[in-house]
Amino acid sequence: MTKLPSIGKPISRLEGHLKVTGSAKYAGEYEAADLLYGYVVNSTITKGKIAIIDTTDAKALEGVIEVFTHENRPSTAWFDFQYADMDAPPGTVFKPLKDNEIKYNGQPIALVVAETFEMARYAAIKIKVAYIEEEFETDLESNLDKARDPKKGLASMLKPPPPKPTGNFEAAYQNSFVQISGKFKHGTEHHNPMEMFATTVIYEGKNKLKIYDKTQGTINSQMYVANVFGLKMKNVQVIAPFVGGAFGSGLRPQYQLFMAVMASLELKRNVRVTLDRAQMFTFGHRPPTLQFTKFGADEKGRVNAIYHKAIGETSRFEDYVEIVVNWANMLYPAENTLLEHQLIPLDVYTPLDMRAPGGSTGMHAIEITMDELAYKLNIDPVELRLINYSETDKSSDKEYSSKELRSCYLQGAEKFGWDKRNPEPRSMTDGNKLVGYGMATGIWDANRLLARVQAIMTNDGKVEIKSAVTDIGTGTSTIMTQIASDELGLPIEDITFSYGDCKMPFAPIQGGSFTSATVGPAVQTACRALNKKIFKIAKHLPNSVLNEAVFEDVIFSNGFLLLKNNPEVKISLAAIFAANKGKEIKTTNTSMPNPLHYRKKARAVHSAVFVEVEVDQDLGIIEVKRALTAVAAGKIINPKTAESQILGGMIWGISKTLHEETIVDHQFGKYMNTNLAEYHIPVHADIHDLDVIFVEEEDHFVNDLGIKGVGEIGVVGMAPAIANAIFHATGKRINDLPIHFDKLL
Repeated sequence: MTKLPSIGKPISRLEGHLKVTGSAKYAGEYEAADLLYGYVVNSTITKGKIAIIDTTDAKALEGVIEVFTHENRPSTAWFDFQYADMDAPPGTVFKPLKDNEIKYNGQPIALVVAETFEMARYAAIKIKVAYIEEEFETDLESNLDKARDPKKGLASMLKPPPPKPTGNFEAAYQNSFVQISGKFKHGTEHHNPMEMFATTVIYEGKNKLKIYDKTQGTINSQMYVANVFGLKMKNVQVIAPFVGGAFGSGLRPQYQLFMAVMASLELKRNVRVTLDRAQMFTFGHRPPTLQFTKFGADEKGRVNAIYHKAIGETSRFEDYVEIVVNWANMLYPAENTLLEHQLIPLDVYTPLDMRAPGGSTGMHAIEITMDELAYKLNIDPVELRLINYSETDKSSDKEYSSKELRSCYLQGAEKFGWDKRNPEPRSMTDGNKLVGYGMATGIWDANRLLARVQAIMTNDGKVEIKSAVTDIGTGTSTIMTQIASDELGLPIEDITFSYGDCKMPFAPIQGGSFTSATVGPAVQTACRALNKKIFKIAKHLPNSVLNEAVFEDVIFSNGFLLLKNNPEVKISLAAIFAANKGKEIKTTNTSMPNPLHYRKKARAVHSAVFVEVEVDQDLGIIEVKRALTAVAAGKIINPKTAESQILGGMIWGISKTLHEETIVDHQFGKYMNTNLAEYHIPVHADIHDLDVIFVEEEDHFVNDLGIKGVGEIGVVGMAPAIANAIFHATGKRINDLPIHFDKLL
């Protein structure tokens, strides 16, 4: 019997039972003998120098082993090493405890190491610090005169600058039938995954370490530790099989990794450092960004002029850049464009990628501007986007490898009931509630990088697939098992996907929605190579029934090699292993895109988002009553895990639009709401009817499997769709995020 395919099936996450029962261990939960605990002390000023740091009282407490500061930290190898990790932007990486200089509020300035976490935390308050304070700047809008172009560096390869101007924007805009301009702003947002950042370091002697780290890249953390501390790569093992949420926060090694390794090497002990919730606000934020748009269109609605400028925040020591202004011309084929992106260095920590970095920011401004165009032209917003539909990316003049966005618009509008919308603002009501419909487009890159995978079959017919890739809760391990199952012709229960260990074959950091499209083809390649090895042995068995066959003549199914044209002719895996004296059969293979091939076409994931909101006429309270996202993302390996990703993105989009913001008191240069009571996120009562459609899309240009990623696309179009729905409900155009009820009163 031929094995039924696994790809396309809504299989539940294979590790799900471990997670819901609490059996899955996270970075701060691994047991170790004689474990020491570290607690980080953070700066209470924003800029200046430490004049005195007195640790006498802290060290005198029973159970305190050591207190590390800039005055007694061990020497490290890293201070001339600029790019200490895969995700480092241009500039100089932040170096904890390097010297007495304070660069931002909350900067780590000491590590207390004690026999218990409670004692380490208590001792931290006994440390006395005297500062010499200096003037600082943390306000983006007050420093617009300091805006400058980003510095170029290695990071610009993955985050390309805006395309050069085309045509004559100013002339085209001034001569347009309609002209729309807008200013947009969103505040600071901070990563707050459920699992806080922790590192457990097991000291194995002779500067050899086993490290359990919260990270999106085990090899990235390994590289960081080896480079910073001058260790041999082979002596550093980083393990992260379970990650309790990340979406960008774990792309770069965070400072608890440095602290834990430093203490372990110096004390030659096992050490764990865990950050608390307030310390989660000392790194990892989406930068506040100002945007300006000017779109011009002719009387038929064709956009002929696009201007988009973004001004974002970065630190004094690194140039963090997002792709914010590149998207409009990728969607709408205007001949005249002017796109600009500038940075303002401030006394803050370097921002960090947060789900759909730059994409969710830029599309907020672009899609609200398009909505304004639709109203001014008296054209339905969906129709306006169809009028401007293009099968090419105008910014690069390349045809898309696939683009089923038109189907997203049409199928999404039909299922949502868009035709029931009265286009007049404030025309739809339900009792005391104003009802609004809004929609927006989403787009995200469909990229692929290099990865290696090992496949090992043992004499019982079981297969282990190995990759260093992490699984941050997206279902990566499940879909990789499905890919291997189909390629090997084996049931899922006969395959184990081992991952999250830097000693396994190379995988890049898990981010950018490229993991499935990167590691998936590597799994396919390794499994195919394993099949070829097995076939070669089978072909040369004495009196083999396959001796005249070629590899393309056979299929692998349920532990047998069968002739395609005559399935009765077969050889069992058991016979093959008997001939191989029971020895395992294994292979390690690399899969990567051909750069010359990739340059021929543009590649993207697309979506159309439809939202219904209700706004209380008296109180201004906003509720997203229902939302639908139609997605074109190539082959969907697992509809259940993919839908979960889109739903999660939609919820984050609601949070971004209506709830999330870290408030800065610029008098102190300090974030004020560093807790989950005051950093508002949605609760169950805020989330209502959410729906997802995956439209059919074939794309074997990106990879042979036809996979595109779905991690980011779910959030990209939500903010503008909600804002557009609020305008339709109330007649008020609000361009600043988050949108709170006071803006509607």
